[in-house]
Amino acid sequence: MTKIAVLVSGGGTNLQALIDAQQAGKIENGQISLVVSSNPKAYALERAAKAAIPSEVLRRRDFSDAEEYGKALTALLENADIGLIVLAGFMTVLPDSFCRHFENRIINVHPSLIPSFCGEGFYGLRVHEAALAKGVKVTGATVHFVSEVVDGGAIIAQKAVEVEDSDTPETLQRRVMEQAEWKLLPRATELVCRAITEEEN
Repeated sequence: MTKIAVLVSGGGTNLQALIDAQQAGKIENGQISLVVSSNPKAYALERAAKAAIPSEVLRRRDFSDAEEYGKALTALLENADIGLIVLAGFMTVLPDSFCRHFENRIINVHPSLIPSFCGEGFYGLRVHEAALAKGVKVTGATVHFVSEVVDGGAIIAQKAVEVEDSDTPETLQRRVMEQAEWKLLPRATELVCRAITEEEN
């Protein structure tokens, strides 16, 4: 059973999708064992507490640079024997050394169909604003491995969502979450956990 750490910074809706999937028996080869937040006020911490999942707060500003932050995070994850790291709305940039150390063990959900609307500066509502500005008819979400290139790691799964003429960035964001992110992330998490289990056996 792969121990999973979910890294969060905000409301934790993707964390909730993972918790719900785990409770429904959809994540068979993994167990959410730790939630790490970069923000002490993140509502995601409440979600973790309600599900009886241990949590830790690690703020970037408490460390001199990204490397020191990465070292502290690595120590925390290794002490908890974490096998898979899921970024679920984690707004702190992880140093390259951290990404290399956990190569093929970090996954992220991005609210577009990569390679569209991704990379530096594309996060949150900005992604949906860009999609609407471009006039695309289809957008969606992508779960991918995290590498040193922002949104550049291998794609694990994608799901398309139609854009409606009346969409605002907010309505599009909500629909992409409901129709794509919340379904895709638990599924991809199970896929990767299964692969890790097979690799270790």
